[in-house]
Amino acid sequence: MSLRLVFMGTPEFAATVLERVLRWDGGEVVAVYTQPDRPCGRGQVCKPSPVKELALARDLRVLQPVNFKADADVDELKALAPDVLLVAAYGLILPQRVLDIPMHGAVNVHASLLPKYRGAAPIQRVILAGEHATGITIMKMEAGLDSGPMLLQRALRIADYDTAQSIHDELAAMGGDMLVEALELLCQGKLTAIPQDHSKATYAPKLEKKEGEIDWDQPAEDIHNRVRAMHPWPGAFFSWRRNDESVRLGIQPGRLGGPLPPEAKPGEFLGLQDSLLAIACRDRAYLVPMLQPQGKRAMPATAFACGYLGNCPDLASACAEAGQPDQENARN
Repeated sequence: MSLRLVFMGTPEFAATVLERVLRWDGGEVVAVYTQPDRPCGRGQVCKPSPVKELALARDLRVLQPVNFKADADVDELKALAPDVLLVAAYGLILPQRVLDIPMHGAVNVHASLLPKYRGAAPIQRVILAGEHATGITIMKMEAGLDSGPMLLQRALRIADYDTAQSIHDELAAMGGDMLVEALELLCQGKLTAIPQDHSKATYAPKLEKKEGEIDWDQPAEDIHNRVRAMHPWPGAFFSWRRNDESVRLGIQPGRLGGPLPPEAKPGEFLGLQDSLLAIACRDRAYLVPMLQPQGKRAMPATAFACGYLGNCPDLASACAEAGQPDQENARN
């Protein structure tokens, strides 16, 4: 049978899933729902979501209700007569009267191994917690938050070098494939649902910008997890004293370094090691490849060491990146 599909999603993750569904020949996407265009950036210009951009490029009907409190929005969905509602990172909680519309219900792509990490930021939270595995759960939706019975589940290993961005990209591709697999099983009458063990549920709340701030008086492994979890958004940062002013420095994911020298203090710059800037944590060094002073572009650690610390292993090329050495801070 060929299914009438309605897709609901908003960010890049959902667009990747939608793109995979559009390549499936077992059904037709008759409409795409996404969140209303919202102002973003310094110019506060309204920008369409990645899902909307993809849908318009494929000549699909796009609908953008603020919510489903109005009867007119619910009636419009009913008129589409969907067999299945496909949901991936839509950003709206769907009321029961919406979930009841499709003949075969609503199916959600969630980026965690449910029942762990229910909520808005499962990818970032699982890295922040230092876990070594995550995955995708295809779930039949019900009124509770990510609490519906599971249809498919598959794990993905988290490597020490993975960031929220790299895991996002892998899970988005996996989620699209698994959603299509679930639809094929549905067509064959072989799709079964397994209830979640709610006693093992954990919650992954939305990230806030302030969570990117680094406390160097923490173990280096915890700091590494935080930097990877916050990359690329909101980004990891800390405040550095330069002369009499505080400079906000953003950093990109690096790697764990060796033992600290005697009397090293958390947050102290320990110099370059393998072209990375070593910074003291509570228990060992953390090696940073790129730094970004507030209002400046990101630069390699060697360029930062030259321009801001006066440590220029390759003066000509490093200063071209960061400017002339600061003589005052050259003593730091």
